[in-house]
Amino acid sequence: MPTVRHADYIGSWLDVLREDNRAIVRAASQASKAADWLLGFLPDPGDVEDGDDADIGAAEIDRRAA
Repeated sequence: MPTVRHADYIGSWLDVLREDNRAIVRAASQASKAADWLLGFLPDPGDVEDGDDADIGAAEIDRRAA
């Protein structure tokens, strides 16, 4: 059974921050870029009509990722 070790996780971040106090800023920036990239896969609001449950095809995802 896996254990949850929150204190160890937080402790590891504290160690990182002690070494580099800007690490949290860089991590937040990278997280923001990752979120923007993921959100880029959502259809544009104007492209989807109300009640339209159409899935984005693999070709469309590849096109948007390029």
